[in-house]
This record gives sequence, structure tokens and C-alpha cells, in this order.
Amino acid sequence: MTDGATRSGDIVVQVHEQLREAILSGDVRPGEKTSQAELARDLAVGRTPLREAVRMLQSEGLILAEPNRRVEIAKLSVEDAEELYVMRIALEVSAARITLPSLTPGDLAELEGYMAQMASLAAADSFFLIRAPHRAFHERFISGAGPRPLRVMSELFDHAERYRRIYGAAAPDHFGRREAEHRAMLDAAARADADALAQAVAVHYVRTALLVSQALDPDHQLERLRTTVAAVAPGALYAFD
Repeated sequence: MTDGATRSGDIVVQVHEQLREAILSGDVRPGEKTSQAELARDLAVGRTPLREAVRMLQSEGLILAEPNRRVEIAKLSVEDAEELYVMRIALEVSAARITLPSLTPGDLAELEGYMAQMASLAAADSFFLIRAPHRAFHERFISGAGPRPLRVMSELFDHAERYRRIYGAAAPDHFGRREAEHRAMLDAAARADADALAQAVAVHYVRTALLVSQALDPDHQLERLRTTVAAVAPGALYAFD
């Protein structure tokens, strides 16, 4: 590959990351329709790398294709949110069981550190900054699953971020309530109790999914999510009550 081709590829990656972050953060709103030309202007990037970045985001499901180089940012829906948490619970409960035997005292100490960071940032109303230790906390519990599952779970984490940010799951009172759920995960890991860890992971995600569902459609029953929890962590079904 020539230096010019390498630089072109680097630019595409940069534009993809920039546009992806704008979508995940809500800077580009769900359901918004625009043109590639307008996006290129707003993001101050070239049309060619933007076009390639759009194709990449279409494959991820964050952008919908439209004729004449117009694009639509994927909408948010209660059905999509439920599907995200069906996949997250099914994958992350299994990944946590795989990872648990390999967690060391150093890992547990690092998890305590992430919890302390989240609590400190929440107390300071620095909720945008919580994303990094929050992500690191959850990634440590699934780190033993292997590169391919980790890539999928990382993408699901990002897609769920769109819902958390818009529907209040990143608000101060939310992190206060979720702190006990993080503690339950860490305590179960410290005891090397795989069943308790599976239950704690599922409870944590069910409660977040319920918050999002209530904001989007209070009548939606989350039956697919309930079935998933019954299969992988039945002890967590009480979280639906």
C-alpha cells in the first residue's frame, strides 16, 4: 500500500470515528435526515472519506441508506432497545461466567478503583466523564470471552449509549441507583460466585432496559427480554417486578 493510500485510509477511519461519536452522543439526532454534502460541511471533512464512513456506519445499523446520497440517522425505538438488551444479557452473562475464574486480586482492586471513579464523578456532576470508567468496569467482567465476542459486545455497549444518554440512564439519580448493582457484581466476583455474578449482571441491565422502555413506551412488555433472562439468569427475574 502506498503512503497516499495509507493516509486516505487513516482519514476515512478518523471521519468514521468522528461521525460515529456524533451519532452515539446525540449531536446528530436519531431520525435526522440530511445529505452527505451537509454532513461533510458540518463535520468539516471531505466528501470522499465521508462517503466511505457512511457505508461503514450503514453496515453497523447507525445510518440508513436513502436514494440520491441522502442519509437518515437510525431512529430509536423500544423494540430496538429491547433487542440490544436481549443480546447484551445473553452475551455478557455468558462472558462473565467465562471470565470469572481468571480474575485476580489485582483485577478486583482495579474494579474497586473504577467504582470509586464513578462515584466521584457522579458526585461532581461530571456525567460525561463517567463513560470511561463505566465502560472499563463492564469490560473487565467480559474480558475472557475472546476478541470476536468482545468486538460485538463493545458495539452493543456503544449502541446502548444512545438510549442511556437520551432517556435519562446517565442522570445523577440513575447512577446512584446503579451503584448498588455494580457493587453486587463486584462482591459476587470477589466470592467467585458465578451464579450470583450472572444474576447481578442481568439485574443491572434489566433495570436500565426498564428505564429506557418506560420513557419510550410504558405499555411495552419486554417479553423477549424476560425470556432471555429466564434462560441465562433466572434468579434475576425479580428485577422486572
